[in-house]
Amino acid sequence: VLKTAAHRGRYRSWLSLIAGILIVALGSLGLAGADIANGKLTIARLKYSGGGDWYNDPESIPNLARELTRRAGIETNEEQQIVNLTDDALFSYPILFMTGHGEVKWTNTEVQKMRAYFIHGGFLFADDDYGMDEAFRREMKRVFPDKEFIELPFSHPIFHIIYDFPSGLSKHHEHDKKPPQGFGLFHEGRLIVFYTYESNISDGWANPETHDDPPEKRETAFQMGVNIIAFALSQ
Repeated sequence: VLKTAAHRGRYRSWLSLIAGILIVALGSLGLAGADIANGKLTIARLKYSGGGDWYNDPESIPNLARELTRRAGIETNEEQQIVNLTDDALFSYPILFMTGHGEVKWTNTEVQKMRAYFIHGGFLFADDDYGMDEAFRREMKRVFPDKEFIELPFSHPIFHIIYDFPSGLSKHHEHDKKPPQGFGLFHEGRLIVFYTYESNISDGWANPETHDDPPEKRETAFQMGVNIIAFALSQ
C-alpha cells in the first residue's frame, strides 16, 4: 500500500515533477528529439549472447509499462523494444531490463559499450530468473573491475519511494530456499544497476496464466517495479 498521508502528499508533489525528471533523464543520454517531445519513457529489454533466455515472458515489460502509467503517472511506451549492446539505439534508452535462467556472455566491445552506457547516465534492472547469477556477476565485473555489488539495506529509498517495503524485496518463486536480496552497483554515488536475486519479481509482471501467480503476488511485483523505475528516474 501507499505510505502515510504525509507520504502521499510528497508523492503527489513528486508526480508533478516526474515529467521534468524524465526529460532530464532522456536528455542526458542524447535521445532523439521525438522521444523527448512525446515525453514517454521506454524500457528496453537487453538481448545478450551465451545461451540464456533473455527473451522469456515477453509480456512483462508491456504490462509493467501500463502499470507505471496507471499508478505513477509515468507515461511509458507499452511496445516492447529489444536492444543489443552494440546497437546505435542503446543510448536512446535511459533504462534497460534483463533477465534469464542461464549464461550471459559479452564481447569486449559490448563490455565497453555497457560501461559507456552507465557513465553517460544509463540504468539497468537485472532480475535473476534462476541460474543467471554467476554469469551476470562475472560479466559486470568486466564492465567495472573496481566495483562490487552491495546489498541494499531495507531503509534504501528504492524500497520506499512510492510503495513501502519495510522488509525489502518480496519473493515470487521459490528455488533454493534463500531469502530475496537486492544488490546495487554504484558509479559516482548513483545507482546504475539494481540486481534482484532469489526474488524473481519480473515473473509477477507476466500475464496471470503464465506462472499462475496469485493476485497478491502480482500486486507486490508491480508495486516494486514501480518503485524501481521511479527511483531510477529520480536520481
